[in-house]
Amino acid sequence: MPSHHIALVTASAARALDEDLAPLESALREAGADVTLVDWDDTRTDWSRFDLALLRSPWDYMHRLPEFLAWAERASTQTTLHNPLPVIRWNTDKHYLRDLEKSGVAIVPSVFVEPGEDAPAALAAFLRAHADCTEFVVKPAIGAGSRDAQRYHRGDSDAAIAHVRRLIDAGRSVLLQPYLDRVDEHGETALVFFDGKFSHAIRKGPLLKRGEGPTRALFAAEHITPRQPSPAELSLSQRALAAMPFGTLPYARIDLIQHADSTPRLLELELTEPSLFFAYAPGSVERFARALAGRIA
Repeated sequence: MPSHHIALVTASAARALDEDLAPLESALREAGADVTLVDWDDTRTDWSRFDLALLRSPWDYMHRLPEFLAWAERASTQTTLHNPLPVIRWNTDKHYLRDLEKSGVAIVPSVFVEPGEDAPAALAAFLRAHADCTEFVVKPAIGAGSRDAQRYHRGDSDAAIAHVRRLIDAGRSVLLQPYLDRVDEHGETALVFFDGKFSHAIRKGPLLKRGEGPTRALFAAEHITPRQPSPAELSLSQRALAAMPFGTLPYARIDLIQHADSTPRLLELELTEPSLFFAYAPGSVERFARALAGRIA
């Protein structure tokens, strides 16, 4: 990758939190690239001096989404942005789950409540439709790292309604999902793909604890271990990738949890700024550096 200049795009509040940043910078330098860490909102940056700008950890974007999307649009006219602008626009709003479900991808059942809707009526309808779920999750449709997400018991409807109202009164769409309690034992499986090829997977312990309020940090603390995905998890992940309207991307992370019948369900498709967990898969950061080299070449 001689003489190519790559920007690793982050945010000032996230630099010390992104555990992938240092190993990726090192791997890219060893491959011959010039590498610069840049905050996405640094107005002094001339993005045209980079051959490629890689979104790593702009993790403060969810409360500044219009500004972030405007930046991504400007940057994409000056350099190659990965993942590209249409992917960012689609993936930063969890309404994309509807598109995947229509394409036959098995997702965690999801209902959206939009600004202007009646919060008590929407929650009551959701609970009627999911009469067998004892717990459920309220979270914003635009958000990351479990920020503003909370787990509720069916009997906590007043608190859940207040949560929904707070979000929709702020002009934010809300996502309601049944809490699939097998996650408490099995955790989440996150599968990482580079250029459409499976690289590695990890297990994340359950993030939403009963009775805990939403995290106020950039993201909730995670307990991570390596994991070998099951054939069913690999199959579902590959179906999700095939259902995307963007072709093969340099990187993608698919987060799955188990339904009560032990089949996997897609929780989130992470295409914008996912942690890639290099530390839990020897050789993965070198694979990713090679994938980026191929993109530039």
